[in-house]
Amino acid sequence: MGSVRTSILRRPRRLSPHRRADHGEVRSYTLDWEEPRISLGDLSLDVAIVSGHTAASVVLAYRDPTGHAHVFTGDTLFPGGVGATRNDPSQSFDDLYRDVTAKIFDRYDDDTWIYPGHGGDTTLGAERPHLAEWAERGW
Repeated sequence: MGSVRTSILRRPRRLSPHRRADHGEVRSYTLDWEEPRISLGDLSLDVAIVSGHTAASVVLAYRDPTGHAHVFTGDTLFPGGVGATRNDPSQSFDDLYRDVTAKIFDRYDDDTWIYPGHGGDTTLGAERPHLAEWAERGW
């Protein structure tokens, strides 16, 4: 995604319907950064911008019809810990841990499924008991 200006992310936008020759009509979609959510027709995804692994990693969450959350975390959260923060001087474990805790663990319950950018899936319930351990070890 590259760098993102937070001022851009805070402006709500309503995008009108348009036609795409290769995929037919897109009825409507909304990007609303006041309430971080992307809606495309009947599909709605919560959005969180998480710093630490990169300046602005995007985390998306979908609530299925039964109410269970499915969170696509990219390289921010994996089974056993948060993403890498030792490969580049711009990375920050403290920022990543803070954002993952506040924007994922504090927002969703233990039966939430986590789908990292690579590797195996997990649930918040499996990972939550290890938060203090991650903070102590610093990765």
